[in-house]
Amino acid sequence: MTTATTDITQSEPQARTSQFQRWMFGGAMMGITMPGQVFGVSLLFFYTDVKHLPPSWAAIALTIYAIYNAVNNPLIGYWQDRTRFRLGRRIPWLRYGSVPFLVTFAALWLAPFDGNDDPVSLLIYFFVTIVIYDGFNSAVGNSYYALLPEMFVNYRERTDVAAKMMIFLTVALLLGVALPPVIGDRLGWGTMGTIFAGISLVAILIGQTGMVEAAKTQEQTMSFTGALRHLATNRSFLTLTFAQTLRFVTTNSMATGMAFFVKYTLKIDGAQTGIILATAFIVSAIMLYPWRQLIANRYEPRTTGLIAYATVTVGMVPLWFVTDLTTTIAAAVLIGVGFAGIFLMDNMLISDVIDEDEVRTGTRREAMYVGMNGMVITLSTAIVFVAFGLISSIYGYDASLAQQPASVGDGFRIFMALLPCAGCAMAFLVLQTYPLHGERLREMKRELVRLRTRRTPGFVNQ
Repeated sequence: MTTATTDITQSEPQARTSQFQRWMFGGAMMGITMPGQVFGVSLLFFYTDVKHLPPSWAAIALTIYAIYNAVNNPLIGYWQDRTRFRLGRRIPWLRYGSVPFLVTFAALWLAPFDGNDDPVSLLIYFFVTIVIYDGFNSAVGNSYYALLPEMFVNYRERTDVAAKMMIFLTVALLLGVALPPVIGDRLGWGTMGTIFAGISLVAILIGQTGMVEAAKTQEQTMSFTGALRHLATNRSFLTLTFAQTLRFVTTNSMATGMAFFVKYTLKIDGAQTGIILATAFIVSAIMLYPWRQLIANRYEPRTTGLIAYATVTVGMVPLWFVTDLTTTIAAAVLIGVGFAGIFLMDNMLISDVIDEDEVRTGTRREAMYVGMNGMVITLSTAIVFVAFGLISSIYGYDASLAQQPASVGDGFRIFMALLPCAGCAMAFLVLQTYPLHGERLREMKRELVRLRTRRTPGFVNQ
């Protein structure tokens, strides 16, 4: 855990994007992620507590959806790597795929059925709509994240754009957490979904004006099964993705469970959910540049990631003891400090894995790696929803009851305190085995420069 960043950056290519392009790329992050934040924080609450879908039914539907999402991500990524439009492999999806992506997002909140009257129809509508939504979401999201390691080629450039991305992600988190319950209660949940869809579309379309794709790389000739076999034997990819899956258990369980935790464990106004989550996200935004300057610019990505995972693990412990809004906000501050490091490093680590694959194969397969990474990480969603279904059932939560039993509060405390803490602690242990660090990382960076120099005469090194 000691390698300095300067040892890595000395062998990397020169930055080739402007600050304008980095801000535009970062701005699109708001449109890409805001629907997912609203989905993660409010959808389960909306369908169970508002639309009265039995929670066990919702948990089963979401678990099946998570499996579907895991399958479609690598398939879409593989196809996108092999498909070239006039505007490139990535940008056309951002420009033209965003409309159906956000129309189906809005449809999620326009469910015409109520679980008390027709739970089967509500379940069918719920499941079919999230499946369609997820297909477009994967296509647009994969294109965006796959473009990052292509546009931004060295560590400092990537951490700079990552910090900008996280600023807009924080805006998306704040809006996606705090406003849906307020808008839903006052204007209707369908109106809420339509408003967020419109804001997201504008952010994506404005952001893509600053994006460019690199010159055409060597054509992808690997079959889909061959590509899968290659990824399945890539230790860097496997260990990183396993660690990120576990850490997503932490963030997904926080997003999914906070509304229930506030309402049934703390027994305070549900509107305070937004204040608590907003505190964590605002703190993470404030801490982004301190993390970048004091830690990320001194240490390589794995070390920075380990420090972040450890910080979040410790920060989760107080959730077991909080009893009111004040103590919960204090816990959220600690969690937010660690979240800044995690958010900053996620895309840095997978970018290094993609660079290593280019050294090995001579091709750029960003979307395939992003898709496979998303496939495995989706398992965290399944873990969270299965845990929600089990814990809510064991502790007596019943969406049809006007008054929940006292045991429900204990159940949601376990869900919110134990599951997230365990997720990040295990992610820390797994990341210890990530091999792309130290001399291996430095040699990979040097070989990448040599490969690109042979491929493109005049390619400039720092």
